[in-house]
Formats: sequence, structure tokens, C-alpha cells
Amino acid sequence: KSLRHAISLLNKKNCVVSALKILKSIKMKICIALVLPFVSGFAPTSQSVRPLGAKPVSAKKSVDDLGEADLKGKKVLIRCDLNVPLDGKTITDDTRIRASVPTLKYLLDNGAAVTMCSHLGRPKDGPEDKFSLAPVATRMSECLGVEVKMAPDCIGDEVGTMVSDLGEGEALLLENTRFYKEEEKNDPKFVEELAKPFDLFVNDAFGTAHRAHASTEGVTKFLKPSVSGKLLAKELQYLAGAIDDPVRPLAAIVGGSKVSSKISVLESLINKCDKVIIGGGMVFTFLKAMGKSTGTSLVEDDYLETAKEAIALAEEKGVKLILPNEIVVADAFAADANTQIVSSEEIPDGWMGLDNGPAATEMIKEELADCKTIIWNGPMGVFEMEAFAKGTFAICECLADLTANGCITIIGGGDSVAAVEKAGLAEKMSHISTGGGASLELLEGKVLPGVAALDDA
Repeated sequence: KSLRHAISLLNKKNCVVSALKILKSIKMKICIALVLPFVSGFAPTSQSVRPLGAKPVSAKKSVDDLGEADLKGKKVLIRCDLNVPLDGKTITDDTRIRASVPTLKYLLDNGAAVTMCSHLGRPKDGPEDKFSLAPVATRMSECLGVEVKMAPDCIGDEVGTMVSDLGEGEALLLENTRFYKEEEKNDPKFVEELAKPFDLFVNDAFGTAHRAHASTEGVTKFLKPSVSGKLLAKELQYLAGAIDDPVRPLAAIVGGSKVSSKISVLESLINKCDKVIIGGGMVFTFLKAMGKSTGTSLVEDDYLETAKEAIALAEEKGVKLILPNEIVVADAFAADANTQIVSSEEIPDGWMGLDNGPAATEMIKEELADCKTIIWNGPMGVFEMEAFAKGTFAICECLADLTANGCITIIGGGDSVAAVEKAGLAEKMSHISTGGGASLELLEGKVLPGVAALDDA
């Protein structure tokens, strides 16, 4: 009877999560796998449901596997990514703070005594007031609707006492873990001191999951269970799902200025995608490798052979490698430079490519039209300058439209995220990744130490 009810819910809009809860409650995970492929109208939501076809990189336990019985009265250490930009003591972008709220609320609502830790900036030699997390505690209090007490340190007797005195549903923020050089060294003594006051660990900092630091990997050796938070779990669902078991056709848009910084992820994507679209400054290294004139455009001569190898790999794998056919060029790298639109086959001497032309944008839209999963990492041009932003913002609009029609769109990489947010379209994408380096390493197929150290599901 419960199974019939769940199946009926699966066919109703906005009832997928309820259906999955029923299936889980009757311990019919096998039914989930059997039923979903046959259900009409099933589409992933951006919050709770894994993208269709996705599977985790060796599944890890998440905070959702822990209930009130596991959390009530427990001293929980949660690693958040609270590395926010500051202007003096003023937070200029609180996105990362707000992204941490769902996991924190879940822990607090289930009676945990929650202590957050994070790094902020790059302190060089011990504590520096400009890198204090104190402004974050103030903003986090506002976001949670709960006072977040601020600890004067991240280890030591005073911190131990503050954690011990913390009651159910109360919150504390430790001071910047990178005030100690032992944090990044993953020093065993520092790790033990950091973990000592706590019962269990939650990692919700995807942006640092590719680092084996004390607060991301080390503490898991002392705290059990060690599980992912909601944000980290969502990142793994989308990014790993898109790579390991995507809904096809799968396309990747790889932009940015340099081949050297993207070659590993580019090779990995060529091995996994149906189409790979190249944009940004790296286009010109590829064009020169193909014997085209590139004017004064950015070219990495040391990577011409690498570009040729990527072209050959795509041909070998039967992957469509797409370069723009039209370029906006300028006579100087300046917002007020003279510009013209030229064929990518013939960029004139003395001119540099800084954006895709309209014909290139239309070609890319046509290539993406039939795709069911799209990963975007890196802008199409120098979008910070209005004269060279059209190609990037056109891709933002295209992906928003495709998402509305059921395509899974994943935005990974700081500049891509910044472009989507600047266009006001972040909410229209399936998933916005919070980790630049971590996103790239996951897309490359690398093991993320902060994830590997968590308990297996």
C-alpha cells in the first residue's frame, strides 16, 4: 500500500521528495532504483533530489542520515567555508555564510550543540585582526536567528570550556584555524587538540575538500561519525553525478584565459562528454595550434602541443570539440578600445580576441539545444568589461532557458559563478558550485581528501 502511494506521488508535481521519504521509511531502496526510470515527469529539484542518473563518488554518510537521537545533546564540530570577502570589518558578500545555514539549522533543530570552524584569508604568521572571523559570527547570528558566540581561539582550555558550556540548540564559532600553521600541515597534535571537545564531525566546506588540512581531513580520525553536510552532499550529487553517470547528451563549456590551468580538467571532460565547447583566452592557443592567425591574442606557446593532443583525443573518442567561429577583437586590452568582429580563421595582426562574436554565440546555442546535462567552467570573454561581456552573458541566458526545459545545468568555477550572479540568473541554474579548485579536481576525477575521509554510507 505504501509503495503504491509513493508511486502515485512520484507522478505528481512537487511530490517527489515526499515519495522518496515514504520509500526510505519502508526500507525499499531497491524500489527507488526500479521505479524511478519508469515514472513520467520525474525531474530533479535543486535542493533534495539527486540529478537523474547521478551517483556519488563512493557514497558517503550525510547529516541527513543522523536524526534527533544521534544529535540531541551532542557536541558537533562542523567545518564550514566562511572565507568571505571583507572590506575592513564589513562583509561584502555573505553567499558562503547563507550557504551554510541549512545544515546548521538542521543540527540546531535536532538539539545539537554546534561549533563552527573555518579559515578566512591567508594569515602569514599567527593571528591577524584583519583575518578574524568575528564579523562572520555577527552575520551568522542574523542568518540563523540564534546568537553565535565567538571564541577567542580555535584550540585551548578556554575553547574547551566554551564548548562544554554550550547547550542544546546553541552555536559557537571558533577563531580562524589558519592562525596556526599546523592547520594546513595537518599536524597530528593540533588535530587532536582541535577535535578533543567534540563528539562528531560534519564537513560542509566543499571549497576546501580538496585539501588534507586538520579541520577538513585530520579531525575525522578522532570524531565518529564524520559525515557530509547538506551543501557538500549536494555538490557531490551534482558534480560527481554529471561525470560518473550523466543524463546524455553531456556537454562541457570550458572557458578562462589559460590552457595551462584547465588542461587536466579538459582532458578528463573529453574522455567523458559528448561535446566540449572551448571559450575564453584558451581559444587562441587552440587556434594557433591549428595553424590559424591569432594577432596579439593571448597564446601559450608552451601548450601548443598540448592543444594538438586534446584535439587528437577528441577525434579519437568521437567527441565534438567546438571552437568559436567568430571573435570580437580589440586593438588594446582596455574597456574603451577600438573593436571589430572577425572570423576566427583570420584575426588581424595587432588585434587581440577578447570575446565570442554573435555568430559564435548562436552556434554554441545550437550545439547545446539537445543536451540534457551541461557543465560550465570559465567565461567566454573578458566579461568584467562591458564591451566584451556579451558572449558570456548570452551563455548565462541560454543555460537558464535550457534549465527551464529540464536540462541539468551545473556552474562550477569562480568566474562562471560570478558571471551568472552578475547576470541575475543564479537561481535559474540547477546547481551553482561553491568550490573553485575543488570543483575542478572533482571534474578531473581526483580524490578529494576531505570527502574520502568521511564515513561510507
